[in-house]
Amino acid sequence: LDFLGEFYSDEEARRSRESTLEGILKVLAWIATIDAFQHWVYLNPHHSREERKDFWLSLQDRFGSGVDWTGFEDAKAHAWHRQLHPFTVPFYYIEYGIAQLGALQLWVCALDDLAAAVADYKEALTLGGSRPLPELFAKAGIRFGFDKETVGPLSERLIDALDLNGVAT
Repeated sequence: LDFLGEFYSDEEARRSRESTLEGILKVLAWIATIDAFQHWVYLNPHHSREERKDFWLSLQDRFGSGVDWTGFEDAKAHAWHRQLHPFTVPFYYIEYGIAQLGALQLWVCALDDLAAAVADYKEALTLGGSRPLPELFAKAGIRFGFDKETVGPLSERLIDALDLNGVAT
């Protein structure tokens, strides 16, 4: 993101950076929503349509963006239909979240020490698929985790990069 100015005007680079960082926050919340929904659906195979709708809405409240859906409640209740993965490749969508968390950690490492981050990443790439994913992450100098210790600092760095500290959203 630091090199967007090579291709864009200052204003275009700022907008592109902002859009990218906001998109990361949004997609991580959406991935968490879809993954939690799929787990519930498959663990409760005899649920009713109403139960499914209620559970989806509870996830929207938990992970949602705070968008006012007034007048569009039916669209909100069925928004999960726009994600094909639950229909075509169940439980695959989480892999995008895993990849995004890895990429974010590498980005943070690069912000702190670009040369070391690139060297660690290349070292991890030399292992290819010969090791389990947690080992590949470790070789790249990052964590394979979805806990507060992993996600929390990444969120803070995104917020700092978006300059949202102290701004009411």
